[in-house]
Amino acid sequence: MNSNEVLLELESLGSEPNRKVHARHGIRGPMFGVGAGAIGRLAKRIGIDDLLAVELWASGNHDARVLATRIADPAATRRARVQAWAKDLGDHVLADALAALVTRSPDAAALREAFTAAGDEWRSTLGWNLVALACAEGSTALDEELTRRLAAIEAGIHGRPNRTRHAMNRALIAIGERGGAIGKRALAVAKAIGTVEVDHGGTGCKTTDAVTAIRARTHRPAKRTRSDRAERS
Repeated sequence: MNSNEVLLELESLGSEPNRKVHARHGIRGPMFGVGAGAIGRLAKRIGIDDLLAVELWASGNHDARVLATRIADPAATRRARVQAWAKDLGDHVLADALAALVTRSPDAAALREAFTAAGDEWRSTLGWNLVALACAEGSTALDEELTRRLAAIEAGIHGRPNRTRHAMNRALIAIGERGGAIGKRALAVAKAIGTVEVDHGGTGCKTTDAVTAIRARTHRPAKRTRSDRAERS
């Protein structure tokens, strides 16, 4: 498929109710109002097509840009491209979608460093989303970086822009869910900072309480392995 064909298909998948939902989430500018499920199915059909992703992002259409993040080649998503695309961010939906791509980039660690320090709302939201996603890595090699992230959260979360606070809170929870010493430190930070206020507009969404979320995760019984079950049989 070429970019014109994809844009026509996206337009056919859009709806007025979805456009209203998107607007409540702060999405502005050109959009068709395509649901996340439809974009996911279209991305699966297309597969990885990096050139098409670049063309779709350049279209300026919100739905096309979300799709672009799903079909871009992570290996080709290097620092220069991400910095250019990050300048176009204007809502948390696209910031989340871009983070899911960038976390698989060879430059992910450097981009986390650059964007968490950014002063504007959307690039810093991207950066802290990347911190949260990095926590899925099981290696303790990340703990030194995460200790620095916790210090930054404790020192400054309440003074950051609205959606940056949300992303920092998300990162705090993700760090806490790693457990161990770093998880205990995250829980202490969550208690110290208290309630994180985020304006979710007219969406009805709520900000997850970090203390509650971390405790729920760390107190959850570990899943029994096959060997555990075999020993009990």
